[in-house]
Amino acid sequence: MNAEYITDYCLAKEDVTSGFPFGPETLVFKINEKVFCLMGLDRDPLSINLKCDPELAMELRERHPAVIPGYHMNKKHWNTVSLDGSLTTKQIKEFIDHSYNLVKPKKKRK
Repeated sequence: MNAEYITDYCLAKEDVTSGFPFGPETLVFKINEKVFCLMGLDRDPLSINLKCDPELAMELRERHPAVIPGYHMNKKHWNTVSLDGSLTTKQIKEFIDHSYNLVKPKKKRK
């Protein structure tokens, strides 16, 4: 999985915008000005920070070595996911979807 795939996947979601508010190495995806995904473009392997329900965040960290507490984020609510090849595309998309749905305005949630 690469940066282009993550970018395309995130931008395909309703009302998502992207930008570089923290500099050229961190691409940020937002819905209604709320961040749901940050991608560290200078990381090798590539990594993304995703919002996560606190209980699920702990569970994912225990199950997957590629999932750690959010780098430079609130460790209770954010995970850093290394795209090192140990997680499936389906898992990564599920993690992104979960983050997106946590910050999506309630009236737009399904």
